[in-house]
Parts: sequence; C-alpha cells; structure tokens
Amino acid sequence: MRDDESAGAPPGPDPRSRGPSLREALRRARLEAAERADVVIDLRQAELARLEILRDALAPVFAETPPDVDMFDVGVTAGERPRLFIDMVAFIEMGHDRRLYRFLRDGRNGRSLLAESEQVQPIVDAVTAYVAHRLVERERLLADEDHSGGEPQSSIVARRAAARADMATDDVETAAPPPAAARRYPGWARLLAVLLAFGVGGGVGAVMVFALMRAAAKGLLPGVG
Repeated sequence: MRDDESAGAPPGPDPRSRGPSLREALRRARLEAAERADVVIDLRQAELARLEILRDALAPVFAETPPDVDMFDVGVTAGERPRLFIDMVAFIEMGHDRRLYRFLRDGRNGRSLLAESEQVQPIVDAVTAYVAHRLVERERLLADEDHSGGEPQSSIVARRAAARADMATDDVETAAPPPAAARRYPGWARLLAVLLAFGVGGGVGAVMVFALMRAAAKGLLPGVG
C-alpha cells in the first residue's frame, strides 16, 4: 500500500535545479583566496630568497670594514615589502617584477635611486662604493674633531658658521666708504673770506654811523643838540 502511495506521489524538486547556493559560493571564494595567498606568499618568499643571495654576496665587503665602525647594520627584513638594509638610510628592495634589485637611499630631499639591476654583481659594486664614501665621511668628521681638541661636531659647524658671518660683516664694512673728512680750502679762498668778512663788517658799521649822524642832526638822540 505504501509503495503504491509513494509511486503515486508527485516527484520532489531536483537538487540540481535549485538556484545559486551561498554555501557553495563561500567555499569557492575561500579556495580562491587561499590560492591568491599562496601566490603572494610564494612571491614574498622569492623576494626574500633573492635578497638573502645579495646579502651573502655582500658579506666579504663588510668583513673588510674596520672593527670599530658601527654605522652599518646589514640585515633582511621580512615585511609586506622585504628589504635588505645597509644602514639607517640605504636599502635594497625588489622591483614590481620581483627580479630587479633597486638600491635606494633616503635623504633630506627625498628618496633617491643609487643603482638597479637584475644581476647581483652591479648591486654589490654600487653598495661597495657607497660604503667607501661613508667611511671617508666618517674619517673627515673624526679628523675635524681631532683638530678641534675633541670639540663636538655640532660646535664645529656652529663656530664655522659664525666665522663666515663675521667675515661677511667685515667685507661689508670694508666696502663702505670712509666718513667724509673736513674739507680744506686753498689759501686764496681763506683770504677772500676774511676780506669779505671785513667788507661786510665795515659796510654795516658805516651804515650805523651814518644813521647816528642823521639822528643827531635831527635832535633825535637824547643829550645831543
């Protein structure tokens, strides 16, 4: 009886005819994310491997640096962007294709590219030249401190700047014209000035005498008449 009822019942929905399944979509999304993560991890591992090869190639260079020099700290950092640091400001990283070495340096004017190559040896040569220049700069700083009797480098720089400012002030004062001296006139000019003074004085005196005589004649002066 039950078999007859089951046979006469309408067939159920076919699972294959259902719409998109969220569970199935999530499963596919997780698989794709895992594949992408594997690719990213593989690329990062490839970058680290190439940077470690470069680090090993640079080991003989840094083995020749003086033992008391501590300005270089060579090491590979494994982050989002792996880098091989040479010191606090210079480092090597891989290009976007993960094959090109890029030797960069951070400075006051921004980041500058010192060298780039897909081969190890050109980067080794560029880093060697960079290390040599840094050592020469260090020697010059130490020589300046020795000449100044152990004075700090900052004091040396400040003292030199003050000296340059004093020299500039001296140059300005030297270029300025001296104050005008008292003018000296020739002898004939001085004699003419004396005669003019006497002439003017005599003329004024004559006018005054003439005025007094007229006043006396008219009886304008008291006690005269």
